[in-house]
Amino acid sequence: MKLRRLVAVCAALALVAGLPATAATAAPSSTMSTGFERYVALGDSYTSAPFVPLADLLSLGCARSYSNYPKLLAGALGVHRFTDVSCGGADTTNMTQPQSTILGTAAPQFDALTPDTDLVTLGIGGNDFGVFGDIIGTCPGLGASDPTGAPCKAHFTVDGVDTLKAKIAQTQTRIAIVVQGIRARSPQATIVLVGYPKIAPEHGTCPSILPFADGDYAYLYSIEQALNAAVSGAAEAGGATYVDTFGPSTGHDACAPDGQAWIQGKDINLLRALNYHPRFEGEAGMAALTYKTLTGAQPVVTAAEQATWAARARTLAKQAAASPQAALSPKALEASLNRVRTSAQR
Repeated sequence: MKLRRLVAVCAALALVAGLPATAATAAPSSTMSTGFERYVALGDSYTSAPFVPLADLLSLGCARSYSNYPKLLAGALGVHRFTDVSCGGADTTNMTQPQSTILGTAAPQFDALTPDTDLVTLGIGGNDFGVFGDIIGTCPGLGASDPTGAPCKAHFTVDGVDTLKAKIAQTQTRIAIVVQGIRARSPQATIVLVGYPKIAPEHGTCPSILPFADGDYAYLYSIEQALNAAVSGAAEAGGATYVDTFGPSTGHDACAPDGQAWIQGKDINLLRALNYHPRFEGEAGMAALTYKTLTGAQPVVTAAEQATWAARARTLAKQAAASPQAALSPKALEASLNRVRTSAQR
């Protein structure tokens, strides 16, 4: 099958598996307009959504999905022109600089911005200074040395200073500069910074899914809180809108039961998500929360929405398994994405 036809099939399947629940249940409750026409999505792999069915085969280097939150949001808003340049592994420098990917070089994401762009979403920050990679790449390996303690927290605390949180403080400045850059290139745009949903639960453990020492669950949780505070602070400083996905994802962390979890655990699932990344349910939740924030509705997730997304995720997984994408070698795909995991990039 020719690549163009293959992509068309994937796109059609993705449209069938759209986000009717989000659009239907997130009806506007204020006078805020939903008349966005030209939408550009920027971000890292929490935005691009690697392995969330169905894959955008023209963006394999960036691992974008046809079911990521920007595409779901664009459909719900009914925008006339939509450009998604999110890319797995991106950090704030890749807004203005090219990004090397496993399959080539991605252009600076800011290249997609135009003076008439009227909506920009940005999901960035986790990869800056290697914070996400450091904690995901280091903590599981330290857990065996002190399973009931907090060896990862001890590892990253030097002379009483939490080195990861110090890096996150610098990341906030970088994100604020990105917001300024968006404003300069697209002065009429509504700028929305989308936060990161919970990986770890606030209480409890699930070592078979998140192989952290017991005490490091709280540490991971605190790092996630700090990162979201940095994103929120940068949004406030730049006059942008912040979408909180951390609070509303309570009960949907990686330890949550199947059908409730937004985040994949330690194992890659070729039909669901890259490890430690959002599943379809997480992308749908992020889209719904962004939609509701933009339209003035209460930014909460209902049980009915969650049930709809879980059912949709099952359908997408079946479609992906039966689609022409299944002809691609799973081993080859996993080997390539393992390089992303090994470098622990978002």
